[in-house]
Amino acid sequence: MRPRVIRLGSRRRFDNLDEIRTLDPYDDADRDRIVTLTGRYDFPWDWDQGTAIAFLRDYGVPSIARLLDRTGEFEDHGLKRYDDTLFFQEEAIVEGVESERSHTAIRRLNRIHGHYDIPNDEFQYVLATTLVGPVRWISRYGWRDLDPVELVALTRFTTRFGQLMGIKGLPETYDGYLELLTSYERDRFEFDPANKRVTEATIRIGRATAPWYLRLGFRRVSIALMDEPLRRALGMETQPRWLVTAVDLGLRLRAKVLRWAPPRRTPYERTHPTYPNGYEISRIGPTSMLDELNRLTKTKADTKERTVA
Repeated sequence: MRPRVIRLGSRRRFDNLDEIRTLDPYDDADRDRIVTLTGRYDFPWDWDQGTAIAFLRDYGVPSIARLLDRTGEFEDHGLKRYDDTLFFQEEAIVEGVESERSHTAIRRLNRIHGHYDIPNDEFQYVLATTLVGPVRWISRYGWRDLDPVELVALTRFTTRFGQLMGIKGLPETYDGYLELLTSYERDRFEFDPANKRVTEATIRIGRATAPWYLRLGFRRVSIALMDEPLRRALGMETQPRWLVTAVDLGLRLRAKVLRWAPPRRTPYERTHPTYPNGYEISRIGPTSMLDELNRLTKTKADTKERTVA
């Protein structure tokens, strides 16, 4: 039996957590429900911010940043690249990672990655950032702590997503992902001009998609949120201590206020400037690849249809 905990917050603020604690994170359906409640109900904004930091961590590894820089996608089609990345995550969450909708999206992702020579260890690291980034953010700035049940579900969801991508040797626990990320950064974080170029392009994307009242000072606040090893690897300048402190305190104050807000009753729906009327999978991917990607998709669909017939 769980010990009784005194909760400071609005009367029904913990309804979703109460449901989460009735679910089994080792059951696939329950796992996906937990991820939905955590990511789309209780912490949608926080999850997005943690994911954004995860993107930036990828750029601290020169081999990753050089590939991204070489493709020119962030510089030439940055907003589309950002929206496309969110597409794959969202498609896996909406109906569950084992759904046909999720599998279709991940097949598309694998075809895109198939155009590049990306080693398994880089795939492992990038996947680790997508878990550790949001968990770290919520642990510091979330309106409540993550429950151990959530951590297990999020980890199992991440591992299953990675397996469908064909990534080998993935951890089975959150601590395993944290160790993977920490050791990889210790060995691989290093400044390279490509790191800075891709970072600046990403910050421009973030500023363009932010509400108008957040655009002034957006770059400086983004840098203020970086830890020192990341900031140095990206070649970003040191921010004043007062700004770093103010940003941190402001986010912590936001968390305290949100404890008194009513729970979200409908799942959070992101807006995507590239796709104002919704996603179409035929438009997902680098612009230069779309014709080939769609041709491959059509060929495989035709083959499947003939096989069934």
